[in-house]
Amino acid sequence: MSEERSLNFIEEIVEGDIEAGKNDGRVLTRFPPEPNGYLHIGHAKAICLSFGLAQKYNGKTNLRFDDTNPAKEEVEYVDSIKEDVKWLGFEWANECYASDYFDKLYDFAVALIKQGLAYVDDSSAEEIAVQKGTPTEPGVANQYRSRSVDENLQLFADMKAGKYPDGAKVLRAKLDMASTNMHLRDPLMYRIKHTHHHRTGDTWCIYPMYDFAHGQSDAIEEITHSICTVEFIPHRPLYEWFIEKLSLFPSKQYEFARLNLNYTVMSKRKLLQLVEEGHVDGWDDPRMPTISGLRRRGYTPASIREFCERIGVAKRENMIDVGLLEFCIREDLNKTAWRRMAVLDPVKLVIDNYPEGKTEVFHGENNPEAEGGDGSREFPFGRELWIERDDFMEEPTKKYFRLGIGLMVRLKSAYIIKGESVVKDADGNITEIHCSYIPESQSGNDTSGINVKGTIHWVSAAHAKTAEVRLYDRLFQVEDPGNEDGDFKDYINPNSLHILPTVYVEPDLVNAKTGTPVQFMRKGYFTLDKNSTGDKLVFNRTVTLKDGWVKK
Repeated sequence: MSEERSLNFIEEIVEGDIEAGKNDGRVLTRFPPEPNGYLHIGHAKAICLSFGLAQKYNGKTNLRFDDTNPAKEEVEYVDSIKEDVKWLGFEWANECYASDYFDKLYDFAVALIKQGLAYVDDSSAEEIAVQKGTPTEPGVANQYRSRSVDENLQLFADMKAGKYPDGAKVLRAKLDMASTNMHLRDPLMYRIKHTHHHRTGDTWCIYPMYDFAHGQSDAIEEITHSICTVEFIPHRPLYEWFIEKLSLFPSKQYEFARLNLNYTVMSKRKLLQLVEEGHVDGWDDPRMPTISGLRRRGYTPASIREFCERIGVAKRENMIDVGLLEFCIREDLNKTAWRRMAVLDPVKLVIDNYPEGKTEVFHGENNPEAEGGDGSREFPFGRELWIERDDFMEEPTKKYFRLGIGLMVRLKSAYIIKGESVVKDADGNITEIHCSYIPESQSGNDTSGINVKGTIHWVSAAHAKTAEVRLYDRLFQVEDPGNEDGDFKDYINPNSLHILPTVYVEPDLVNAKTGTPVQFMRKGYFTLDKNSTGDKLVFNRTVTLKDGWVKK
């Protein structure tokens, strides 16, 4: 956005810290995803904020993987996250992993045990949940809370040595079982998991909980501004408690409203369900709100960064209309996408008075909206063309300005034609339209004196390339499927994908590359899919030319 905007509240905090000389004016943020799924548009907002702050204030950003739950984490997710961050246009200063700090975190836990601030608990998860009480009733301490320091040190060492099965024991911080903040009622610090880790292998069988690993990782890296979403507000006192008791670098946590986008779900668990149950074609299905899905659909990094800029940074959550995201990609593609003609629902058009065997070559701009021009392309014209079926009406209505029997229309960048007759099959369907053309009416050199109100696109039948076109629409029929009654998958839009197996496109599109943005004139913005081959072009619709969504 070109216009000046006021500072958001996090920028105000950062500028205040710099002015006060805090951390010697240094700004170091981090983006800390868990590698248990692909990033989605909500993560894009967090990425743009953390990396954007560092860029604005001459700072740096660490990419740190919160890999403390090996049962759900995979190298595939690590690789996809790195690709997404780079694709969005950002570079990290250091690539870090919580697993880099497992030795230090273990030592931190031992230090807390020695201070009498942590203990080993033999209770089951169900027993701990009951003992914690409720938001209106205080928790109850169990007998393990009074274990001696020496006993806790030995038990914790035995946990590390693999002497106990999963779930047999946990390490808990000793805070306040009566706290009004449930997160402070002796939270878990470590649990036993005999699971192979994607980086540390089988070295560890105990793994730190998020609340213990996160703040200490920030402190180890000397993160100055730890930005997270508002659901972590109740976690902040614990974040600060660990850092204070361990006398670590005083990283500070700040929270902003996460992104909620209508007509989709943002939960990794629900997105994983969609993938595993086959409702979508993988994490990068163009209907998914994942960054890889948006990329495959034809969204650009610039459009997503602009979207994140427009929605801003707030303290209160609200629902963002997906129409704003679509507006941003239309604005971007209008300036960058090639213009090409493609006929999605074809019917043959024969120009009876055009010489058989003759071919003309016309020229058109690649993108008339591009700054400084974007070159031009050639496209052939012949006696037989493909046009859109709905660009012809046998018995035209009064305000129909396209082709009809007795009606004239201009073929884009070519000639004026007049509808003469049709050929139909046994079922009465039109299989061929016959017309005549006005030789003196060529675009750019029209001496016919004839004015027509309509212009339609076309593709030369003799030269056209065949393509499959996938028309994607919103994946869900309701605005907030995650909060509806019943299973969220009950609200999947059955018409979210419509495949057109035989579409005719300009011949030069065989030179398009995966991800190339194209505006099919009058039809929308499309991009070449990764499944395309030299023998079969596949295009995904990124977005329509206008917002045509009708709420069901």
